[in-house]
Amino acid sequence: MQLQQRINAFAKLGSFLNEYLNFLGEKTDDVSTGYLTLQNAINKAQAHNGWFTQENIVFSLTAWADALTLNNLQLWTSNYSFLKNTTKNVAVIMAGNIPLVGFHDFISVLITGHNIIVKQSSNDAYLLPVLTQKLIEIEPLFKNKIIFSSEKLQNFDAVIATGSNNSAKYFEYYFGKHPHIIRKNRNSIAILTGNETKKELLGLANDIFRYYGLGCRNVSKIYIPEDYNFDPFFNAMYSWKSLINQSKYMNNYDYNKAVYLMSDIALLDNGFMLLKEDTGFSSPISVIYYETYKNRAKLFEKLNQEEEKIQCVVSSNTDGKAIAFGTTQHPKLWDYADGVDTLLFLSGL
Repeated sequence: MQLQQRINAFAKLGSFLNEYLNFLGEKTDDVSTGYLTLQNAINKAQAHNGWFTQENIVFSLTAWADALTLNNLQLWTSNYSFLKNTTKNVAVIMAGNIPLVGFHDFISVLITGHNIIVKQSSNDAYLLPVLTQKLIEIEPLFKNKIIFSSEKLQNFDAVIATGSNNSAKYFEYYFGKHPHIIRKNRNSIAILTGNETKKELLGLANDIFRYYGLGCRNVSKIYIPEDYNFDPFFNAMYSWKSLINQSKYMNNYDYNKAVYLMSDIALLDNGFMLLKEDTGFSSPISVIYYETYKNRAKLFEKLNQEEEKIQCVVSSNTDGKAIAFGTTQHPKLWDYADGVDTLLFLSGL
């Protein structure tokens, strides 16, 4: 199968996702079996994992529909050489914190011409098989290139594994002798000046609360100047006040608030989120850490020393590595997790 065939197949998969989204929005009278199969998978995913709401799953599917266009796929692959004739078996161990979090690795392995052995998280086990079924329907040559495994991984040549800092130790032990990408915990941060517009702060609210803050691209900590006025910030955060109706989220909010109050820890509280001054990066669900700064240049020096813990930096000043408010959950195909170029790794196998 040639590269252009693979690109065309994924572009058609993107078109299918767009068609399904139109079906959900009642913009079409066509009720295909594919739409109903995908909806059934969404229903199962919701029933199995309370964090996987219809809204968040549809948001993920929308992001992938936007990404999987012919132009994006061609642009993404244009900077790499896939001239090698050797096809490798690549094992991909997927996380399950947000819907389809392992889909980029899935696409990357197949677009480079390799075979994939998928080991899914039990938290996200229903969506990818349906999309795989549709991909094979679009391009039957993919059928023998995709294996889903629930057993011990074997017969692989390389590994891409995503998990926690603890699981990464085991991944290193078991897979360290093979070519590998092993990802650990990372979190995203935002740097505020106090001059952000209402639109930027509303975008930040999306960066914080989408997927309930469970993704590595969710902002879990903000840096603020010492004289920062929190009122505009809290006003923007209130656009997500509906979280109070999600029982799993609110259970976390109530628990964390009780623990902090019993420990006499100072908090800022708007009724559904907590702000806690903390030097860490990985805040609990419903909690955002904050830290003050005096000098922006010194702050960046400090963050450079901590870059292995940071996925995204959000700021109104998008020079360098920073990205704009409201964009963390809209990564491009070429926005690689942990800054590790997955296609470069795979094309070099």
